[in-house]
Order: sequence, then structure tokens, then C-alpha cells
Amino acid sequence: MSTVTDRDALTKREVPSMVLSDGSPSSMTAPPGPTNISDPAAAAHTRFSVTGNAVVTGGAGTLGLTACTALLEHGLSGLMILDRDPSTSETEINALRSRFPAAKIHSESVDVTDEAAVEAVFTTTAVLLGSVDILLCFAGIVNCADALTMPIAQFRTVLDVNTTGSFIAAQAAARRMVSQGTGGSITFIASISAHRVNYPQPQVAYNVSKTGVLMLKSCLAAEWARYGIRTNSISPGYMDTILNEGDGLTEHRRIWTERNPFGRMGSPRELAGAVVLLCSAGAGGYINGADLVVDGGGIVF
Repeated sequence: MSTVTDRDALTKREVPSMVLSDGSPSSMTAPPGPTNISDPAAAAHTRFSVTGNAVVTGGAGTLGLTACTALLEHGLSGLMILDRDPSTSETEINALRSRFPAAKIHSESVDVTDEAAVEAVFTTTAVLLGSVDILLCFAGIVNCADALTMPIAQFRTVLDVNTTGSFIAAQAAARRMVSQGTGGSITFIASISAHRVNYPQPQVAYNVSKTGVLMLKSCLAAEWARYGIRTNSISPGYMDTILNEGDGLTEHRRIWTERNPFGRMGSPRELAGAVVLLCSAGAGGYINGADLVVDGGGIVF
């Protein structure tokens, strides 16, 4: 029961107010200036160019590495791949270094739920690359369990990694972007699981965690826009990666594909266009607070 003192404190509290940009030419959300590019091919290339340096959490996985490759292909200058154990993809990361010799490509091991470790690795990244301009959050875990018997600790872990971990990384990235005065782009990886209950596997923790990511994206898009930071998300459908392989998933894969208008799962490279769009200041400069569903039309049913 609240005491009189507690109730009095509630009536005297001061709540901070969100500040939006005024969109003036001197603001961080000013409209783009003229391009003056006469060559059509050069104009097309510039429109989807990616500049600056990116941090990709969960970047050593299939989807993360595919996104890293696309960003480098479109002009990314520097890349920091963060993962629990990036050494598992050392061959692929070295291949990126060979293919893009002009880019600075680094990798570090980090637990996205450890705010001190994340803060430290972003400090290292800013020194190694010179700036932090783009953040992509692929780090996450999947959990399928019956809600009646699922241990509460398991539920908390999924939310801690997928939702809280995304915020920890976003906060660390945004602090650098604000101090740099250059703005930037933050893209979370949500899921179709944030839009509907998936079938047939029970996965309440995962679904709730990804729904939280959608609201996290919306809140930060509103709060951080005045700093020139665009915050968006991508909601992939079932992607054909190692996470969805194995004899134990044969029946599930059949159901997933039968319930999709495309009649198949997605290829990792089919996410690349959405990643480039949201990370490119030219192509996605006015996209903020959006969620791009990339699922072959799966959520229409």
C-alpha cells in the first residue's frame, strides 16, 4: 500500500518531454539539397550508395554476413562485426577482407546483454573505424517451447537478448552518432513473429520479444529523429538458413511453405535490398519508424 508520502511524490514528479525536429535547413532533419548528377548510371549508383561505417550485431551469422556483403558492395567504408563467437565465421570474414581491400573490416566477440561490454566495444569501434554511422541488429535467439511448461528463466533470456540487447546496442550506437553530430541509421531485425502468432510451433517468448522490437523501433524513431538518426526495422519471414534446417523441421517447413503465397521460404540475399534501402541516406533518407516486411506475403494469411 502506498503511503501518503509516496502519493505526494507522484504528484510532484517531473516527466521529461520529447523534442521533435523543426525540419529547418539548420536542423539534423533538413531536406536534401540538389544532386546535379547528369549521368543516369552515376545518379542511380549514388541514390543507393552506403557511406560511413557500420556495426552489425549477430554479424557472423548467415543473414548478418549477407547484409554485411551488401553494404560493402554499395560503398561501406568500415565494418565491425559483433557476435558471441565471430571466429566460427572466420573464413567468410577473411573472404570479405580479400574482396573489399579498401574497407576496414574488424570483428569482436561480445554479449549484447552486457551493457558494459557493448559500451566498451563501441568505444573500440569508434577508434578503429573513426565513426559509427550505421547499426544493424541481427543478434537474437529463437526459442520454441510450450507456454505451460516453459521455464520463466528461459522466457527472460529470450527477451533479454532479442529486445533488451537490441536497445543496449542502439543506445551505444546513438551516443556515438549524437556526439559526432552526423546522424545515422539504426535498423533492427524484427520478424513476422511480431505481427502474428506463428504456426505450428509454439514460441511465445520469441514472438513477444520481436513485438517489443517493433515498439522499440517506433519509440526511438520519434525520440532520436532530432539528432538525424533514422530508426527502422525489417521483419523477415521464414528464411532458408541453418536455423530452419534438419529432419526435425521437415513437417514444419512443409507447413510454412504451403501457407505462403510464394510457396517457399526466403533466401538470405532477399533481405539485402531492404538492408541497403534503410542504411542508405540517399535512398532511405526520409524513412523513419518504418517496418519492412520481407516474407513473400506470408502474413496476409
